[in-house]
Amino acid sequence: MMTPIDHEDAVLHLRAGGTSVVLDVAAGRLPAIVHWGQDLGDPSPALLADLAVAARPQRISGGLDRPGRLTLVPQESDGWLATPGLAGHRAGRGFTTALSTTGIDADASSATVHAADERGGLAAEIRLEVTASGVLRSRIRLTNAGDDDYTLDDLHVTLPLPDDADEILDTTGHHLRERAPQRRPLTIGSHVRESRRGRPGADSTLLLAVGTPGFGFERGLVHAVSLAWSGNHRMLAERTVTGESLLAAGELLLPGEVVLASGETYETPWVVASWGDGLTMLSGRIHDDLRARPHHPRRPRPVTLNTWEAVYFDHDLERLTALADRAAAVGVERFVLDDGWFLGRRDDTAGLGDWLVDPIVWPRGLGPLVDHVRGLGMEFGLWVEPEMVNPDSDLAREHPEWLLRGRDDLPVSARQQQVLDLANPDAWTHLRDRLDALLTDHDIAYLKWDHNRDLLEAGDGPGGRARVHDGVVALYALLDDLLARHPGLEIESCASGGARVDLGILERTHRVWTSDTLDPVERLQIQRHTGLVVPPELLGAHLTSPVVHSTGRTVSLELSAGVALLGHLGIEWDLTALDDAGLERIASWVALWRRHRAMLATGRVVHADLADASVDVRGVVAADGAEALVTITQVASSRSHPGARVRIPGLDADRAYRVTTLSPDDAATPGQSPLQWASGVTLTGATLGVVGLRAPALLPQQLALLHLEATT
Repeated sequence: MMTPIDHEDAVLHLRAGGTSVVLDVAAGRLPAIVHWGQDLGDPSPALLADLAVAARPQRISGGLDRPGRLTLVPQESDGWLATPGLAGHRAGRGFTTALSTTGIDADASSATVHAADERGGLAAEIRLEVTASGVLRSRIRLTNAGDDDYTLDDLHVTLPLPDDADEILDTTGHHLRERAPQRRPLTIGSHVRESRRGRPGADSTLLLAVGTPGFGFERGLVHAVSLAWSGNHRMLAERTVTGESLLAAGELLLPGEVVLASGETYETPWVVASWGDGLTMLSGRIHDDLRARPHHPRRPRPVTLNTWEAVYFDHDLERLTALADRAAAVGVERFVLDDGWFLGRRDDTAGLGDWLVDPIVWPRGLGPLVDHVRGLGMEFGLWVEPEMVNPDSDLAREHPEWLLRGRDDLPVSARQQQVLDLANPDAWTHLRDRLDALLTDHDIAYLKWDHNRDLLEAGDGPGGRARVHDGVVALYALLDDLLARHPGLEIESCASGGARVDLGILERTHRVWTSDTLDPVERLQIQRHTGLVVPPELLGAHLTSPVVHSTGRTVSLELSAGVALLGHLGIEWDLTALDDAGLERIASWVALWRRHRAMLATGRVVHADLADASVDVRGVVAADGAEALVTITQVASSRSHPGARVRIPGLDADRAYRVTTLSPDDAATPGQSPLQWASGVTLTGATLGVVGLRAPALLPQQLALLHLEATT
């Protein structure tokens, strides 16, 4: 139960999940966080008060008479001279704000700070929650308490960093190479990452992390923020000359996008913040937090076959039923029909927006295929891209006013597509009704929901207002409505691969499509850094054909399957082209994943920090430490041959583990002797984490799969 706190001189200590957050309520107009990180135990009120005093800066020569503080919403009126937490105006006037605490409600792990700027006509609620996993969640509600409109330019959550946080990690990329890591020092000034694409984008950073120099997965103090929002956003890391360092995140608002009339409220997206001694601990907190949600997917994740790389637009009932037969035979549990099923859709230049089954391709409708798939014991899924439209479509011809634009001309096209204005009530209702009819008329358990282009000039018509914010809100409402109408429906977030992966979309979807590339060599990096936020059971990872569609690389089944094994397994392959032996090999990998999927959906993801960058060691350790699956991938030629010893982190140090190689298709490499321990060796978790064991002698782009089972 929340209780009111005397905010004149209080120090608040929020604790949960191994995390402490200490707020100095008397720091300025608003409270300041003086510690966010390791649990401090249960210090007395006097010790907490002294902790707050010890963090207060002194006045210096040439500085302000009252030094500015990094408060929950840093403001210029409080002496803050770096990036403000709030910016706005009333038709060019009232640009400065002076929000001050009016009350605080708090319990052991959360607090709501009430604030007001009576003269400026603003009121705010700042919410802080430390969850059972030790994640800090925060958001801000701003209300226009004045008589005239208030134009909001920027409002973001701001969190402090420890003084020794000197190195930034974020991600960038492009289509087929999402979430590539990049590092740089945190120097004086701001490091700003923005998305202006109407979606996070393939080049966006899923999280912004700052830590001690050289921090890795296994060690090094690191703090990070991720934003639960699926549109334009801004994240920044900043260091000031006054010794303050910070992380901040919030929605990036386009000019005039949010104008609050008297009494109206804007609420920031949730900022999800985590910390750890190494990225494994940091990401583990986020995974645990997601898994604690009441609506988190808990039934066994179905093995999925998607038809895109098998048939592309060549839809034919006989061919697809044959593919479904092969899919069921290898253990697939969900069959997804991809692009090409709807009106006029023979390629990607036409038909998008006309969500009716094409009677030419499907003269008897989708029913025969759905019935065949369901008769094989598999769920049926369908690809849709509801937010997009081809100009060559009945929808665009009948309702050109439903297309986003800021001028008379349409925005520059992408993939021959324009974007629907979901914030238009008529467009929203039309789309909802079409999708609802599809789901009502067919036994569809799953939608692959795609979003294949960035937004440009996203307005509600010539000379109108920007619509990105309203469009994201409308998207969330549409997803919520469909899920309420069709209990049990699951939705995948796909966006030309992994261009819409964020904690906002994951509140309403059941997995993400990590990337359009299924090249396992590329996927190693993409899945590693997507996994900083997304746990394995929500991370789509499919087997691919021997010649990879996106890169042309020739890969083995062992490499493809081994990399996909530590995610939500699926298949993207024309199985009708395989002989019985090939199908048996795939079936053995599917069976292996199905045996371990419960552990993969609840365990802790670990990565080894190795000196040899040509070797990748990662795995999932069961929540109780009783077993683990680990892959060792030789990405490129090693400096050692045969392989050097590799460490396996994250195990229970005091338990002994029986380690065996576990590959359904394990063949000896000509010219080399068998690995002496391949049939099994027993070592303690401490030994495996510190000393390690000799890696198999792998050639470049080969993978070994290990199973570890605790014996004590």
